[in-house]
Amino acid sequence: MVRRAALVTVVLSLAGCGGTGAAGGTPAGGIPGARPQVIEPAAGVQAVSGPLGDSVGDPSAHAVPLSQVKHELRLEIVAERITNATYIDPLQYVNRWERTDQGVDATLPVGAPILAPCPVKILDVIPDWYAGQPLVYFELLNGRQAGLVQYVAEQITALARPGSILQRGEAIAHFAASGTGIEYGWSTPNGITLAVATTGYEEGQITPAGRSMRRWLNHLGANAGPS
Repeated sequence: MVRRAALVTVVLSLAGCGGTGAAGGTPAGGIPGARPQVIEPAAGVQAVSGPLGDSVGDPSAHAVPLSQVKHELRLEIVAERITNATYIDPLQYVNRWERTDQGVDATLPVGAPILAPCPVKILDVIPDWYAGQPLVYFELLNGRQAGLVQYVAEQITALARPGSILQRGEAIAHFAASGTGIEYGWSTPNGITLAVATTGYEEGQITPAGRSMRRWLNHLGANAGPS
């Protein structure tokens, strides 16, 4: 009974202290406790509001639809590591090489595929990029240029779906029956050609980005000729 009474006394004592330990607002273990303070405004001085004032948001605003969020996530770049994987020539069916400009221009037999040089992720399609013709841009997922983005544009059809992953040798697009030929080049992750993003471009201008792409294709055995 004596022990029980002593225990009750200890419990009541702790309850009265709030179980915080040492006095002075410092809990056991030496960690300073919170010390809430009430700040009274001076007479005649208006209280300072937050950066949004009295507004708590736009009552007419709506959350972004989940379908849109999922779509945008599918289009994000993958940011793969550089590897020693090799590429194949994506333009194996070219029957005529043309000028160097933002990229490299060429023509193919109608229906011929433009191939994925390695596993690629289709980032997006710009439907009306030039003269009513589309551009599709995609990320290289392995090899020495892993993480870089390329595009093929203009006279193309049957485009791969944005967000899809293609394996090496699968068709990114096919050569259409009519149009202005194709252009194949380096792109930025948001679909702007690297030529425009780095040095600018005027119609017919030979750009460093275009020269770089022709060298890259020739390295793969494309026999694309000098820039």
